[in-house]
Amino acid sequence: MDIKDIQNLIKFVSKAEVSEVKYKTKDFEITIKTPLGGNEVSYVAQPAMYQQAPQQAAPGHAPAPVSAGPEKTEAASDDSKYVTIKSPMIGTFYRKPSPDKEVFVNVGDEVSNGKVVCVIEAMKLFNQIESEVSGKIVKILVDDATPVEYDQPLFLVDPS
Repeated sequence: MDIKDIQNLIKFVSKAEVSEVKYKTKDFEITIKTPLGGNEVSYVAQPAMYQQAPQQAAPGHAPAPVSAGPEKTEAASDDSKYVTIKSPMIGTFYRKPSPDKEVFVNVGDEVSNGKVVCVIEAMKLFNQIESEVSGKIVKILVDDATPVEYDQPLFLVDPS
């Protein structure tokens, strides 16, 4: 096997999107590894760091959460009259169908059941997220082009 054959094999492996290939003949052996497996691990490790940071900060600042508790309760009671539109998947939240287009909805806009309110990009696919309730958008809870988790609140809608 010459250098051109090896280069072609490397190109083939990278296009095939596999993490490892072993090629062996009676007088030649090569193993090609790609970083595909490593990328998945980095995505999993990143949310774990976010979860650990608040836990470490909470014991050091015990008085702050106690004073913030009633404020959160008041906010929750105000928000309880609203319906929450949640993310049905993990991905990246976008308010526009494309960068040069207008946003799907703004605060104060009326939405109806089935109206597209945003898109979430997952695995290079843009999934339209539709409202499951009719009403008025009260609050947009996520910034444009930010990652969202499954079941994360995206919008508050006043159904009245």
